[in-house]
Amino acid sequence: MTSLSIGLLALPDVQLLDVAGPLDVFAEANAQSGRTLYNLALIGTEPGPITTSSGRRLLPDRLAPADAGAAFDTLLVAGAPRIHEAAVGADLLAWLADAAAHCRRYGSVCSGAFLLGQAGLLTGRRVTTHWAVAERLAVRYPEAQVEPDAICLFDGPVRTAAGVTAGLDLALALVEEDQGAEIARLVAAQLVMFFKRGGGQMQFSRRGVSAPAGRSALQEVQRWVAARPAEDHGIERLAERAGMSPRHFARLFRAETGLTPAAYVETVRIEAGRRLLETGEIALKQVAGACGFRDVDTLRRAFQRRVGTTPAEYRRRHARG
Repeated sequence: MTSLSIGLLALPDVQLLDVAGPLDVFAEANAQSGRTLYNLALIGTEPGPITTSSGRRLLPDRLAPADAGAAFDTLLVAGAPRIHEAAVGADLLAWLADAAAHCRRYGSVCSGAFLLGQAGLLTGRRVTTHWAVAERLAVRYPEAQVEPDAICLFDGPVRTAAGVTAGLDLALALVEEDQGAEIARLVAAQLVMFFKRGGGQMQFSRRGVSAPAGRSALQEVQRWVAARPAEDHGIERLAERAGMSPRHFARLFRAETGLTPAAYVETVRIEAGRRLLETGEIALKQVAGACGFRDVDTLRRAFQRRVGTTPAEYRRRHARG
């Protein structure tokens, strides 16, 4: 079998794990198979070492666009903490677009999706990125369909991964795509990682409830709800507390906070539920009651919809101690 060439493009200030994680997965596939399944190349954009966001330095094998060489089977772009603000030259973007056109597949780890977007490579594609910048990616590239909860997404030749450690999930999925499940499972076992990670990335999101927004009457209502998630927060009661009619309150709340009152209340209750589940101390029925959910089934449905996993699974993965 012919070896497959993997190119990993890294800009200055790249996240070290966005580089090291995927490369180690491909290298482990080589080790587990006893053959060189993958030839790996780290691609920099400037002469000299690549300084990562942690201050560690990496030596690139090639430079783009100057001497990046022949087409790769797979080309991935690693993320960096401020890559969405980076000044990227037109020559690099042109090289990236051309290289992607000559690859079997291309993609990104974490915020590397922003570079794909600048190169015009996300149009009409389902993609993901780190939950903290997913909304920004969707606004900047509305021609892409951004799915903020996904760990990895495959759409046509495009392969994208969520934040940081999801680069390992992406690389493992590529190994499975190329070499089959048996090799991929051996790699996962050796690297002590899940073969298929349960749930989506929103279970890791800490965005939750923002600071109170809007005029003072609305902020007071938001603080009231946040302090008492278990109480009845129907639209009539909230409007009465704000001294408004229900219709006027609902319209004003959405206009000034960006959420409907019901969505805000559910967000507060989900965040309260997450905190209780992370302590690992009380039963799900008690969690539901303490957070204002009618019963365990209502809690479960809300968690599945908003967090991408069940309360029981969330507790299993995130409970302290």
